[in-house]
Amino acid sequence: MALIRWQPFQEMETLRRQMDQMFDELAGSDRVASRQYSTTWKPAIELQDTEDHLILRAEIPGVEGKDIDVQITREAIAISGEHRFEKKNEEKGFFRSEFRYGSFQRVIPLPVLIQNDQAKADFQNGILTLTLPKVTEARRTVVKLNLGSTNTTPELTSQSTPEANHASVN
Repeated sequence: MALIRWQPFQEMETLRRQMDQMFDELAGSDRVASRQYSTTWKPAIELQDTEDHLILRAEIPGVEGKDIDVQITREAIAISGEHRFEKKNEEKGFFRSEFRYGSFQRVIPLPVLIQNDQAKADFQNGILTLTLPKVTEARRTVVKLNLGSTNTTPELTSQSTPEANHASVN
């Protein structure tokens, strides 16, 4: 039988650290600011599920299309790129920049399989729009049971309806 050391205040220490972090975030402490800027930036996305396609929009402001790399598989999308630093000289006063510069990468898993060889891309005003056609098996079908017949087995009819296709994924 192994002896386990009892540490009655371990949960209290965890709670104290979490409270310190929360108050630091509310107060805008320098520790939080340095931690915030050290993390890498990822573009915000929205993923819309339509009847035949997935439409992915990624917000990538301040980056040119030539600096973005998009790789599409049947199951996921990888978006990477670089926000390049513009060298500026200020002769009078102080210069301060809160823009984020450097490389970024984001991998977005898809809820259904897509036909990656038929994907279409558009990049305008800092918004990357990818139109991704679903594979035929992944398109939604609704099965309706007909219980009004006198048979003991219900009759199945399969149809695709737009009402079943209004789901969005975050």
